[in-house]
Amino acid sequence: MNFKKSLIAFAVLAAGIAQAGETPAPAGAEVYFVNLKDGATVTSPVTVIFGLKGMGVAPAGTEKENTGHHHILIDRPPLGEGEGGAEELEYGLPADENHRHFGGGQTEVSLELPAGIHTLQLVLGDQNHVPHDPPIVSGVITITVE
Repeated sequence: MNFKKSLIAFAVLAAGIAQAGETPAPAGAEVYFVNLKDGATVTSPVTVIFGLKGMGVAPAGTEKENTGHHHILIDRPPLGEGEGGAEELEYGLPADENHRHFGGGQTEVSLELPAGIHTLQLVLGDQNHVPHDPPIVSGVITITVE
């Protein structure tokens, strides 16, 4: 196969991979913080209750239309921004101290956070931890832990 044909074959394969994780989101779907507001002052452990409108919650690995499971981003740039941002949108969210997964279908968490200022953002992921298309995310809120 010549170089031009190889390049075309690679482009077709790459386009298929990029499309593979895209789970459609229904219009108007929202994820939000039920009990925390931007600028809140709290104590640790911090209880965070996740709200969801226009979709249902299902554990990771469950392939069911209009469902997903929660993730919380802690002290990092908004989804899709910063180091690894594009990969999060296309291939899924990593699992680390800044990206917490709730693949069991949980709708709240108690977070141990050190004293100081922290940012939080909720993200709904599909059965494979990949954000929906378009992504269903909350605004980023800033809280102060005393």
